[in-house]
Amino acid sequence: MGERVLVVEDDAAVRRMLERSLVAEGFEVTAAADGGAALAAAEAKAPDLVVLDVAMPGLSGFDVCRRMRAKGLTGGVLMLTARDSVSDRVRGLEAGADDYVVKPFAIAEVVARLKALTRRGSDRSERLAYGEIVLDTATGTVTSGGAPVQLTAREAQLLELLLRDPRAVVSRAAAIEAIWGGAATENIVDRYVARVRRKLGDPDAIRTVRGVGFILAP
Repeated sequence: MGERVLVVEDDAAVRRMLERSLVAEGFEVTAAADGGAALAAAEAKAPDLVVLDVAMPGLSGFDVCRRMRAKGLTGGVLMLTARDSVSDRVRGLEAGADDYVVKPFAIAEVVARLKALTRRGSDRSERLAYGEIVLDTATGTVTSGGAPVQLTAREAQLLELLLRDPRAVVSRAAAIEAIWGGAATENIVDRYVARVRRKLGDPDAIRTVRGVGFILAP
């Protein structure tokens, strides 16, 4: 069985097209027409991936993504939007999205981006460890002191950057290029660092090097 994908789109024609196309590509698809239904479906099905429209009546895609992440969703979130401004992309990334596709889109691009999200770290399993922090790059799973830590895809990527060379400082510019493809502002890195610190349960796990970037604490 393929990855479980939750498609959230209020336009019935687009929703049906996405559902049919993704099923044909081997995904197991659940569809929702609004934010409320999406949250219920995510809780019931625990999707591996979410295709999420931004502009919906009631709860927006930003709201839905933020609530899903707050409830522990760690799978990849691909947002669909008619707006391609940097501010909108940043808003989505800050809500917890992993990637964007701009409407009108080709279904081939959606499929390619979903497959890229599922490949995150799966080509070569590697165990990165530093102190009590352990990251499995194949699955994105993290433990700290033996206890599981639920990180989103981008949070795990940020931690991986730090773990690759624990004694090197990772600059904000390097993190933005590696994780967000350059499409983000510098303060988003600080926000993600704060989230990872909080989830690790140690505010001193990642040290800020003023004016340079971040490094794992010795």
